[in-house]
Amino acid sequence: MVVATILFSGASAASKWLVGIYPVGEVLCLRSFASLIAGGAMILPVSGLSAFVTHRPLDHLARGLSQSISQLCLLLAFSLMPLAGAVAINFSAPLFAALVSIIWLKEPAGFVRGGALVIGFVGVLIVTNPGTNSLTLGALFALTNAVMYGTVTVAVRGMTRTESANTLVMWQLAVLAFFHSFLLLFGWRSPSAIDAAMLFGTGFTNAIGQWFWTKALQFAPAPAVTPFYYLMLVWALMFGFFIWGDIPSASLLVGSAIVVMTGLFLFLREARLQRQLATR
Repeated sequence: MVVATILFSGASAASKWLVGIYPVGEVLCLRSFASLIAGGAMILPVSGLSAFVTHRPLDHLARGLSQSISQLCLLLAFSLMPLAGAVAINFSAPLFAALVSIIWLKEPAGFVRGGALVIGFVGVLIVTNPGTNSLTLGALFALTNAVMYGTVTVAVRGMTRTESANTLVMWQLAVLAFFHSFLLLFGWRSPSAIDAAMLFGTGFTNAIGQWFWTKALQFAPAPAVTPFYYLMLVWALMFGFFIWGDIPSASLLVGSAIVVMTGLFLFLREARLQRQLATR
């Protein structure tokens, strides 16, 4: 899991570096195709084209479209604000997922869950610092990404009951590559050999990181593994400091701590409730 978080953070840092040189659409498109190649190389030799067999193609397309927009917003945020700030706001996605599940799926909120959401969103406000002329465009893109990611998480929750992990991954990668290819219409700049390696490398790195993440969940229960996911913020802070000289503000550190703690609390609480229901 620790290796996965380093790979994810490294890919995010590389993407932030690249969008400062190349069009965002180009970076996203090449990264998506690289992830598709890497994912196909790992999955298709085992499952073959049966990984694409599904009775829910429209659901996969809707999921992929939402995630393609979400990833676009995240890279736009990377281009407009410090890396750690964008990553910290992205960690609010579970809060939005919990909120959507209460509003959309009519799940009971309860005092504890509702209180944790309120505290978590206070942390988001501290990170984004929405005072006069201070809520930046980058923060808005990061928030949009978090909202969409959290919403998609809830919307596709039922897909895991009918779709295999290989089917979910291959459809996601294929649809992302398809939609992101249209972004090339908005600009292209021929990369140097080194930059081309970095552009494709971000996709390969993400795919390998996802493999490590999946393996971690196979070897240990999710409640024991998921807390390590928040190490991404530590690596993002380090990358931001050593590459761009970003010094984290007090509001970023305090707000991030609140978001991380409430996100962990909600996850561990839901895991405990599910175990209790399973034992009844």
